[in-house]
Amino acid sequence: MIPNVVRGERMAGLMVYLVGEGRHNEHTEPHLVAGDAALMAWHADAELNRDSAAAIARHLDRPRRAFDTEVSGGHVWHCSLSLRAEEGMLTDEKWGAIASDFIRLMGFDDAEGTKAPVRWVAVRHGLSQNGNDHIHVAVNLVREDGTKASVHNDFRRAQNAARVLEAEHGLERLESLAAERATRGWEPAEREAQARARAQAEYTRTKAHGAPDWEHLPAADRQGKVVAQLRAEQPRHALARTVRACATASQDEAEFVRRLRRSGVIVRPRYADGTRDVITGYSVAERPRHGERPIWYGGGHLGRDLTLPRLRAEWPDTPQGAMDAAAEWNAARRARGVVAPGREAHEPDPAMWERMDTELGALREHLRNVPLEDRDTWARVARDTAGAFAAWSKAVEQTPGELAAAADALSRSAQTFQRHQAPKPLFMAPLAGTAMLLASAKKGGRGPIGQVALLRQLLALAQAIHDVAHATDQLRQATAIRDTAYTGLKDIHSRLSANAKATAKHGPEAAGTAVATAPPELTPELEQMRQMLAATRPPAPGSVVPNRIEPRTDGAAAAPRRNQPRRGRGRDTGAER
Repeated sequence: MIPNVVRGERMAGLMVYLVGEGRHNEHTEPHLVAGDAALMAWHADAELNRDSAAAIARHLDRPRRAFDTEVSGGHVWHCSLSLRAEEGMLTDEKWGAIASDFIRLMGFDDAEGTKAPVRWVAVRHGLSQNGNDHIHVAVNLVREDGTKASVHNDFRRAQNAARVLEAEHGLERLESLAAERATRGWEPAEREAQARARAQAEYTRTKAHGAPDWEHLPAADRQGKVVAQLRAEQPRHALARTVRACATASQDEAEFVRRLRRSGVIVRPRYADGTRDVITGYSVAERPRHGERPIWYGGGHLGRDLTLPRLRAEWPDTPQGAMDAAAEWNAARRARGVVAPGREAHEPDPAMWERMDTELGALREHLRNVPLEDRDTWARVARDTAGAFAAWSKAVEQTPGELAAAADALSRSAQTFQRHQAPKPLFMAPLAGTAMLLASAKKGGRGPIGQVALLRQLLALAQAIHDVAHATDQLRQATAIRDTAYTGLKDIHSRLSANAKATAKHGPEAAGTAVATAPPELTPELEQMRQMLAATRPPAPGSVVPNRIEPRTDGAAAAPRRNQPRRGRGRDTGAER
């Protein structure tokens, strides 16, 4: 179960959105599944409309208006709780129990009788656009006595509560948390804004003479063009593959910068304050088309394994290397030519294809002795294997295909929470050489004969990463590697093998174009939350008459505790899966 927390100021705006048609007309039959007793008595069996949404918002907002309490960051706390589409749908009763337990685990209720309750409601309005069953929980953070509910560390608390609810209600567990890995998600607002910008720029660039401007197009036509851009591959995915391919194929930081520039992306460094020779990070962007502006992504927003500190852990750390890298970063910043071209500008020695084949075979033997608990080494193997496939995809696939899909699937096993601590094992060096070779696959080399040999070794590495994921209860990730990376690559292997046989028999001109186990135990912190939930008896049915909200006039009301400002929580309409 995935919780997504946002904050806002407009309870009415949130409720109207929840009972409305949705961004893509996906909302159907909006209704309540949980809330305080008064709201459930009034609206439990009714399909909600705009008028009932306004009435619910007024009820929820009454404590804040009565006490005029200001909450830094917004008094409207909104969390969507979503299931994967493959998990199916739950009943309203089940969602109601989950919502009530969630409120108790977040500390918003009055289970211990020491705090006034908050007013809250849980709304269900059908499946999301991606087919996910979900509910929306809306909470007024001003309690009925005018004090504020604590939202300290609420995002982590919501994640912990979701883990406990998964165990208590028999839901599918989030395996990436136990594996200590996570990929960077897309905010729906971010995707839509970028798609709208691309659609407008493309329309402006290609519109016929006399055609209306973008602003004067019918709304339906504009939205259709935006939806078409949403279905196209997102720039961040392509950039992540490019950066991962360049990083894996490079033997030092300076070569990494040069390879990025040769791949066609725009690069800019981030400097330490007051310096031009100490680089602490970087950003990249696709080269914009006419009329568009570049959209920049920092390495950490492309993938957890693509931050500059993590990349530097894979390269030698020498004073001369730092000076060479700074010179290349500065040249990229000023859009000047490269300072000192390296091996990326030359064709690799054809003999390297056989040598890399041999060394990859030795790497596979080394991996047999790497324990499953060594997450650091296995994450590096996944990262470099993904980088090799990304480099190959960049070289031979005009549009992202099986190689790109393999790179994306394997890269998820590389994006661990913690950065690498130990030096990179020496036996993993062949993967960097393989990525460098595959980056030049389009230019010849050994042709399909050399490529089929390397693909056979990479398939074995993908199988090893799959086996590790399966053995460590990462069943969804194992399935993704099997279906996306392994199965698709077997098709490429068959085509390459046929081309290699044709090449060996008739020469290069005859070749075609290649290309359930038990879940882990809860951590002590989550186990404590689970026990607290089990020990908490469900509250007795409350009165259907709302509590009276009467602000004190003698100045004796307890001063509400101020919350810390929040950043990056969005507005009052949250993302749905």
